[in-house]
Amino acid sequence: MEPSKAATLIDAHADVDGKLKGKDAQIFGRFRGEIEVTGRLVLGEGSRVDAKVVTEAAEVAGEFKGEITAKSVTLTEKARVEGTLDAQVLVVREGAHLNASVNAGATGKPKATPPPVVGALTG
Repeated sequence: MEPSKAATLIDAHADVDGKLKGKDAQIFGRFRGEIEVTGRLVLGEGSRVDAKVVTEAAEVAGEFKGEITAKSVTLTEKARVEGTLDAQVLVVREGAHLNASVNAGATGKPKATPPPVVGALTG
């Protein structure tokens, strides 16, 4: 893999406190703090993350507590999520546990007013 395309990896034996910034990241261990990635964040099975997350896309297969803001969030069968999710697209697979405040489908832009109804029903 080219260095410019390599993802940041926190393995299953790691225990990290702090701030993670980058393009793509995969976490399989413990992480506490802030995560800001411009690409894809994968929280693998066995991961335990307590963080404020901003990313393009997130896939959660482990335990997550905190806030996620992303364009798309996928919770796999083994995900355990508690906190706040804000995503344009949210996929929750059967078996996932979700105990969160959820804002899904919003684009952040004000919604357009629907067009007026033309015509009338007569009876």
